Amino acid sequence: MFIVQSYTLAVILCFVIMLCWGSWGNTQKLAAKSWRYELFYWDYVIGMVLFALLLAFTLGSIGEAGRPFLADLKQASLSSIMWIVVGGIIFNLSNILLSASTSIAGLSVAFPLGVGLALVLGVVNNYRVAMQQGAKTGEVSLLILGVALVVCAIVCNGIASGRKGESSISKADQKKGIILALLAGIIMSFFSSFVMRAMDTTNFAAPEAGKVTPYTAIVIFSLGVLLSNFLFNTIVMRKPFVGEPVSYSQYFKGDAKTHLVGMLGGAIWCLGTALSYITAEKAGPAVSYALGQGAPLVAAIWGVFVWKEFKGAKKGTAGLLVAMFFLYVAGLSAIVVAGM
Repeated sequence: MFIVQSYTLAVILCFVIMLCWGSWGNTQKLAAKSWRYELFYWDYVIGMVLFALLLAFTLGSIGEAGRPFLADLKQASLSSIMWIVVGGIIFNLSNILLSASTSIAGLSVAFPLGVGLALVLGVVNNYRVAMQQGAKTGEVSLLILGVALVVCAIVCNGIASGRKGESSISKADQKKGIILALLAGIIMSFFSSFVMRAMDTTNFAAPEAGKVTPYTAIVIFSLGVLLSNFLFNTIVMRKPFVGEPVSYSQYFKGDAKTHLVGMLGGAIWCLGTALSYITAEKAGPAVSYALGQGAPLVAAIWGVFVWKEFKGAKKGTAGLLVAMFFLYVAGLSAIVVAGM
């Protein structure tokens, strides 16, 4: 299977993770022109599963290093599988909340608040797991500095979101979008640490018996998301946060282009997540997770400059957005140096 051999390559791939995690939301924005996010989310999850299987049977099965996908899956212990499934369930709950927030408040608010908070709390969780496993953790003082700067960026974004111009969305719904983003961030911070427990992040070439490779992890994880989606997404379809309920019959009335846009979103997210697991050995679980969760910076750029989500905002908002971008870049830089 493909294994990252250097810290430099791991950091480069971490920036690809950031781009993937920060860009998949654009597919939701595109689909939203004619498609409710609850329906989009089914295509998103299906795309995730299909792309995970594609990775497992290609990069996860070629070469001589490590265990190929099917052999690795066969030897996986029940506890490892359950850790990953729990991680998938936790992620799915948080991501549905994040998607709801995006549909209400926009990319430039939902991602910096929700995913930014997940970064802060998730680094702590992943650092704790890495310490337990004896994996690479990075320089703790620089990690703390990087996380602190990201917290400041989140604060700037939160203030800026309250200064948006006139919108078709009511103040009550905007507030609901912010609350959903914060809840998503808190829940999302836990999923990665559960998955990392099932992998031997110190040696992907010869992993401990019973533990799995990143490629097996992403397949099991995606299936956990799919199974839990029958519960979580069915609930929000029947009891949506905003708007009228939607039905499964409406989903099957969607055209091929609309379905493919959602699947593309799932594939983009899955690529980022798979790379997050693949880079965990060389970059360390805390650093790989933290850099990937720089996605809010990417999402904010899309939201501000492409989707014009702050058009007509009150005076002084531009300065807050500039400060948010600067603080995110400074925080991510500190995290990169921490892993060297």
